[in-house]
Amino acid sequence: MRWNILVPLFCFLLIASPGCKKRETPQPVPRASQESNQAQIDVCGLLTKEEIEAIQGSPIKETKSSAHSDAGFLVSQCFYTAAEFARSVSLSVTQRDPSSLDGRDPKTFWGETFGHYGKDKKESETGNSGERARPRSEEGEKESVPPKEIEGIGKEAFWASNRFGGILYVLKGDAFISISLGGSDNEERKLQKSKALAEKALKRL
Repeated sequence: MRWNILVPLFCFLLIASPGCKKRETPQPVPRASQESNQAQIDVCGLLTKEEIEAIQGSPIKETKSSAHSDAGFLVSQCFYTAAEFARSVSLSVTQRDPSSLDGRDPKTFWGETFGHYGKDKKESETGNSGERARPRSEEGEKESVPPKEIEGIGKEAFWASNRFGGILYVLKGDAFISISLGGSDNEERKLQKSKALAEKALKRL
């Protein structure tokens, strides 16, 4: 599925790996991407340490920002390293890359990625019995869990489940944010925490 290509944007998905843990070493926060000479969003300024600590229950030791060009997008990321490392938080903002000749419109990409999972699409797939048509599968292949539309935040929002819990994607204007949380909470609890943090970040975006 197209939405699966968004998942590699997050180091958080590798949070348990030794390679990712090396990021605990303090280093200056870069103001711009090594791949682009364009000024970046202060993504680490979208959430305060205190806001994350209040929700995750672990002090934030440091924040690390980065930015890179990816498939015509400019992706600005912040990794909030918690004292209890498993409770760290990853936040990303995806925009059109102005330095790329192949710069892509995030809103168009959003529609291509999540459009057929939205409310209107779901209603059109509902049969006369009121039950949604079953997704097709080939040769008995198990269907992956589709993104879940989340109402009441941003212009549109979707939750993509994964083995760490999930990632919340929220569209606002010509950009979208993505947020992922660690910890031992169940998926529903992580979704609620992600929404609470996303609402704060959107106010500053």
